[in-house]
Amino acid sequence: MCTFAVYTLLFALSSYYSSAVATPETAKPPTQAVPSIDDLYELLPSDLGDEPPTVVVALLVRNKAHILPLFLTYFERLNYPKEQIALWIRSDHNNDASTELLQLWLNNTANLYHSVDFEHDDSVQRHQNESTPNDWPAERFHYLINLKETALIYAKNIWADYIFFLDADVLLTHADTLAHLTSLRLPIVAPMLLSEGLYSNFWCGMTPDYYYQRTDEYREIYNVNKEGVFPVPMVHSAVLIRVNYQGMRYLTFNRERLLEQQQNEVEWAEHEGFTPCRPYDGPVDDIIVFATSANCSRIPMFISNKLPFGYLMQPLEINDGLEQDVQQLINIRANIVHDQDEVAPVNAYFEKYVSYPNKTKLTLDHIYMINLERRPERRAKMEKLFLELGLDVEYFPAVDGKNLTTELLEDMGIKFLPGYEDPYSHRQMTMGEIGCFLSHYRIWEKIVEREQNEVLILEDDVRFQPYFKDSAIRVLSQIRSVVEYDLVYFGRKRLKEEKEPWVQNAENLVHAGYSYWTLGYVISLQGARKLLAAKPLEKLLPVDEFLPLMFNRHPNKTWSSHFPQRDLLAFSAAPLILFPTHYTGESGYISDTEDSELTSNVNSDVNVHLKSDRELEFPNVQPEQDAPTKQAEDEIYVDLVKDSEGGTFNQDLHFSKTHEEF
Repeated sequence: MCTFAVYTLLFALSSYYSSAVATPETAKPPTQAVPSIDDLYELLPSDLGDEPPTVVVALLVRNKAHILPLFLTYFERLNYPKEQIALWIRSDHNNDASTELLQLWLNNTANLYHSVDFEHDDSVQRHQNESTPNDWPAERFHYLINLKETALIYAKNIWADYIFFLDADVLLTHADTLAHLTSLRLPIVAPMLLSEGLYSNFWCGMTPDYYYQRTDEYREIYNVNKEGVFPVPMVHSAVLIRVNYQGMRYLTFNRERLLEQQQNEVEWAEHEGFTPCRPYDGPVDDIIVFATSANCSRIPMFISNKLPFGYLMQPLEINDGLEQDVQQLINIRANIVHDQDEVAPVNAYFEKYVSYPNKTKLTLDHIYMINLERRPERRAKMEKLFLELGLDVEYFPAVDGKNLTTELLEDMGIKFLPGYEDPYSHRQMTMGEIGCFLSHYRIWEKIVEREQNEVLILEDDVRFQPYFKDSAIRVLSQIRSVVEYDLVYFGRKRLKEEKEPWVQNAENLVHAGYSYWTLGYVISLQGARKLLAAKPLEKLLPVDEFLPLMFNRHPNKTWSSHFPQRDLLAFSAAPLILFPTHYTGESGYISDTEDSELTSNVNSDVNVHLKSDRELEFPNVQPEQDAPTKQAEDEIYVDLVKDSEGGTFNQDLHFSKTHEEF
């Protein structure tokens, strides 16, 4: 068929030119213009285009058995012709099943790829002078640099168009990642990757002594406040290099080779009359040397955030154990569920290598999750999160406001708080808000009936912060040891500007002020009894207005006067460990309370604020802590502790600063 297409094209071109060429006997001025290149391209068969570029994927693996099944599953799902990919894999110094997993995967997939160059050696498990697997002595850097230089030479020798250096703790969840990067045809480009915090695989600034430099642009790119492809001074962890780019000859990971090139540049600069880079005096570090070689050669590096490419793990501290990396993976898997609804199922032959955390109730008596039966997708997503996080949770069917009627409310003896209207939309309660209140109310009844001493109540639209289990257990341990309590918010929206004093002798607890949302809170048996004793169904208002009334921090004193016994002991985790999945106006936002039927016809302003608005503020005051936007959740999470773009979360609910120069 290809031969036929070629003959057809040649015949068409021959006919085209013969019709335009005059014989000597009939020579006349040409009547037909010389065809343009576009005209010629139109003659080509539309179904026969260029092959995608060839790519060498360089993969270096050490002690990554816990993430390899998922890493390889996502890698195999890349929407790129496998026959255009050559694999160059090295695995060594392992004390886990990394090599075994790589071999297992290659046994099942090697024939799909253009070629495979795989070498492994686990005869030695530590480098010289290496104190832990997370230690980076000079000997280890030299070893890694030699491997990367060898991979570059390999890509040149097989005439590959690109080489893609990919770390084994990167999860490329977007199938079009490699196709997008190659389509840019840039000399050096990386896909922007997310982590459990603000750490990523690029820098926007580098100090003269080769340290990470904090910039405003970093967060703009990371939070996708601006979208595109941006020049940056450093990329790592997932880097595509165009091998057939002429500037490739100046790129190196090797410090000595960089110094040689810089010396040659000095001589050339003297001849050409420009100022060269100063001789490299930084560390023996593959990432920094490579970035310097590119910057000094005026070869730009780029980061793209045009797609949600995937995630990466943060580098471990020298004394961190494997369990810290496993916990990071739990956080990343939970974030994938939050962002994409599910984690890709691993290949069947990997299943026995994948495990989930043991299920726990966080030292509580019980955990309930409220969910409307007509929202099965929310329940399914939450149950996936419970599996990933290891939470033992009972499903509690919510009272659906769509099934409530005025007659039914009267039969239930429900009466509304006199004069109540929503503080922002100036309307009465919606049926959805009534259903929400009744759902919480029935759980309070169940707590008292079962005599459950401490219970966590979750709604079905929450986003768990990283290290949620450890954070929750720590908050509970602190409050039990220092104070009697009835209620502890894990997630909320604080509205009124007022000081919330820290709980004495507790690091992560404050006395709760006026708050919206009931995303997740722990309530004691005594607290449930207090809420029921107030007989709220006889003077009903939304549950997130009722709770602040009961701990006497509501600004509306008229409403408060209807509840004389306002002695609920309420506190809040600080920083918060739960946030909403969506905010008003965002894609995917659905409210079954704010958007439901009103209890009576009242005039209201359709442009008023909703409780789920990002910018919601209490009238005439500036909130001390606004609710986070989706892009700023990580910043709010560390609002009360030191935040760090490259920080790592430790077991004391603080971020510890790590040097990002590796």
